[in-house]
Amino acid sequence: MTRKILLSILVLGLAAYLVVAVTILNRKPAGQTCRDIELVITDSAYAGFITKEELKATLQQKGLYPIGKQMDQISTKALERELAKNPLIGQAQCYKTPGQKVCVQVTQRVPILRVMGDNGDNYYVDNTAHVMPPEAKCVAHRIVATGNIDKAFATTELYPFALFLQNNPFWDAQIEQMHVLPDHTVELVPRVGDHIVYLGSLEHFDRKLHRLKLFYEKALNRVGWNKYSRISLEFDNQIVCTKRITLK
Repeated sequence: MTRKILLSILVLGLAAYLVVAVTILNRKPAGQTCRDIELVITDSAYAGFITKEELKATLQQKGLYPIGKQMDQISTKALERELAKNPLIGQAQCYKTPGQKVCVQVTQRVPILRVMGDNGDNYYVDNTAHVMPPEAKCVAHRIVATGNIDKAFATTELYPFALFLQNNPFWDAQIEQMHVLPDHTVELVPRVGDHIVYLGSLEHFDRKLHRLKLFYEKALNRVGWNKYSRISLEFDNQIVCTKRITLK
């Protein structure tokens, strides 16, 4: 019995020693200052809206730039909150490294639609249905929406349609502009072919575009892309075309 008690005491003592040793080894020396900051923009090749210089300037203006500050006084959460206020930034993650460095990783918002409404509105809608300011310099082509558009319609009705177009290589390349009429029906302006596509309401837009693509492949490729001035997809299971009037 005595032997078992001594063995238990020995095991407990060894465990306590290991806990203390690990704590001491992992304890950061007091007074360490930040020596470096690493700024990473994860999607800069695709969406060039934010630069590292702008991130640095933002943190400096708010007194949050970490270099030279005590590591234990740097709040990574405060850095994240400040960067997240930027309407061009989707997400910001900050963390400290054992090498007295602060890492900042930023993901930009990705616009999928440019809105230029009759009411004077001018903005982007991003891939999470949020509004972005017009100063977001988009490097890639984005479809333009004009006409009778308010922000509620843009972010609830036009957003899924624009996302569908962007994710479909054929329609992303083919549709250049959408125009919203006062009754919220939609006209499309294609890149190829001198005609207007009347989509009607946005209900079942995927089915309508499927019919249009078949019509392009089976009809317009034979009769010519400029034969019709207007192609209507408003009604189910049919396509109504208006022939172009040629003046003699």
